Amino acid sequence: MALNPFVFLTFLNVVTCASASHMPQRLTLQLLRQPRSQEWDSRSLRSVEHLKLKYGGSRDIKGRASGINLLGNSQLDSDYYGSIAVGTPPVSYNVILDTGSSDLWLLSSSCTQGCADSNGNLLPSLDTSSSASFKNISSAFQVPYGTGMAYGSLGQDTVQMAGFQVAEQNFGVVTSQEGVLPSSLSGLMGLAWEGLSTSQSTPLWQNLASSRAWTDPVMTFQLTRFGNATGNVKPLEPGGQFTMGFINKSMYTGQIDHQNMQTSPAPLYWTLSVTNLTVQGESISLATTEQTAAIDTGTTLVAGPADAVSQIYANIPGSQPCTYSQCTQGQYTYPCSTAVQVTISFGGPAWAISPADFLFEPIQDTSGQCIANIGAIIVSPLSLGSNPPAWIIGDTFLKNVYSVFRYDPPSVGFAALSTAALAMNGIDASPPSATMGIPLAIVTATSSSSDMSQRNGSSNDNLRHKKSLLVLLLSAFLSWFVLFEYRP
Repeated sequence: MALNPFVFLTFLNVVTCASASHMPQRLTLQLLRQPRSQEWDSRSLRSVEHLKLKYGGSRDIKGRASGINLLGNSQLDSDYYGSIAVGTPPVSYNVILDTGSSDLWLLSSSCTQGCADSNGNLLPSLDTSSSASFKNISSAFQVPYGTGMAYGSLGQDTVQMAGFQVAEQNFGVVTSQEGVLPSSLSGLMGLAWEGLSTSQSTPLWQNLASSRAWTDPVMTFQLTRFGNATGNVKPLEPGGQFTMGFINKSMYTGQIDHQNMQTSPAPLYWTLSVTNLTVQGESISLATTEQTAAIDTGTTLVAGPADAVSQIYANIPGSQPCTYSQCTQGQYTYPCSTAVQVTISFGGPAWAISPADFLFEPIQDTSGQCIANIGAIIVSPLSLGSNPPAWIIGDTFLKNVYSVFRYDPPSVGFAALSTAALAMNGIDASPPSATMGIPLAIVTATSSSSDMSQRNGSSNDNLRHKKSLLVLLLSAFLSWFVLFEYRP
């Protein structure tokens, strides 16, 4: 959730709990757009180190339902956030929605560092003593950064979102943070898979989906664009829509192209394979090891292997690796007068990235050069674990499509945006405020065991039940046969 998007570095995410040393390593690339004010530039510099660290119970179901959460757009497409409510009585908060991570955390009212914006105003925070249902799990929860650390403890409480409620949901209660949250936001909600959770907690979305609380096993995003808006663009703007349990047909046109994910081993990220990538009509050659892509709403940019990215810019006359002070390693510049056309395919249609989203910002001189929104991942010397994603597909791409994240079968789908969705780009309106409603479906959080294993176990249980029934029927038949044949 940093603001300088061009630190394309592959590092481990080191969000940990005291007992999580055996958890899978994850590669962190929270790449966000650089805003245009002194406050945002300062946060951008602090966020550089943060970017290095990202990628490296019983069920009480009251009913199936679907819900919608209006999103906010923070600081020129840097973050997209939604609202949740926590505790008893519930209190609402705005949190970044991130499909590239799996942990939920909120600032604590006991926060001692990084708890205020540049004007000294305290960021909204959680007062655990005001909730009758909060439980302190007494486990450490910490997120190290290069210029500081966000840390606290693991807690448990009732969490509501989009008309759904999960009791006993685990989350981090953060008492210190640096360079993660923009003004007015209180935390982050991870929407990737449980296996990626560094606190070994089942994510809220997965608790709902596995409990069959949703009408349809999907969550979707429609994201707005304000990066190229004219006029007085405010730090917070309308961000689009996030839905749970249904697909909003008014937000897309045509068909949704669903691409199934690999399920063995159990998924961590929402990953697809890049099967074709073109720039200015020319295809880019990708090795087999350079095709896996994480679809990540918590990242603004698109980042990929250095050699593949260099091929992209070889097809853009006048482009070159950026050497300006505005840039960081892995970043490129190109002539601002060039409308760059990029398409990406994941086994289906070729989806276009708007030239407006390819452009990051002009170089602050008279060169006529602009910084691009696609850059290279530079692998760190740290161990990255096995098979990290080669590409990070962030909001630079996702603003151009309606995206569907399906729980069962696990898949990611894209569709073309409707006229109604496109009309929300740059709209002159107020951003949504943190709200709460009456939950339509209520579940209790599961244990930390893998939900994928639970689903496989459930299928195995059904098979065993069918086999048992068959055995009983065969036994009954044999008993009847024996009695019939050998009756006196």
